[in-house]
Amino acid sequence: MDMLAFSGCTQGCNNEEIEELTRMRYAYPWWKEKIINSDLKRKDGLCPLTPEETALTLKALDIDRDIQIYIAAGEIYGGKRRMDSLQDAFPKLVRKETLLGADDLQYFQNHSSQMAALDYLVALESDIFVPTYDGNMAKVVEGHRRFLGFKKTILLDRRVLVDLIDKYTNGILNWDEFSISVKQVHQERMGNPTKRLVISDKPKEEDYFYANPEECLHPSDDEPVSIL
Repeated sequence: MDMLAFSGCTQGCNNEEIEELTRMRYAYPWWKEKIINSDLKRKDGLCPLTPEETALTLKALDIDRDIQIYIAAGEIYGGKRRMDSLQDAFPKLVRKETLLGADDLQYFQNHSSQMAALDYLVALESDIFVPTYDGNMAKVVEGHRRFLGFKKTILLDRRVLVDLIDKYTNGILNWDEFSISVKQVHQERMGNPTKRLVISDKPKEEDYFYANPEECLHPSDDEPVSIL
């Protein structure tokens, strides 16, 4: 909830939820940005994918419907209503709260960093990692998976992706056109070896080191992973 409030990303929220998020943002005086255009921010690729958008993306990438998908996050704002489309598309949807019994989870439950560490470990060891937002944890997992041998990590181009999703939902693209476009956009965004952009006099504009610690990695002879 706090991430959506302060980012202003309200795609898929109802009017009551949007008002609640806005009130939360205004309640914190040290948060300077109060008026946020959610639609523009989303079109710029600055919002996390919604569960609905995530379901379309995974289907377009031909992810097996029967694969087990682990949600490496807390409870989504909006609850079951927001998760239904993703659950319908991928029935084997799990979270740490569904995999661990109450007795196992009790040791972590009151420690947010330890709960996040459980998500981190699963994300690190999964067959495929698909971050729907490039927050700090997602970036570090991406880099750690590169370090472990360039494990498959689908790095979504959200700016292009939401444009394709809108074209599909508005009937401009049919399903086959949409799916082919999504695959083409991401065929070189699979966590494969890539040169890190370094700008010596502008470190804030260079590629994030922890997402791609190229200077510390051994060269790989493997071909980039493609799902086409």
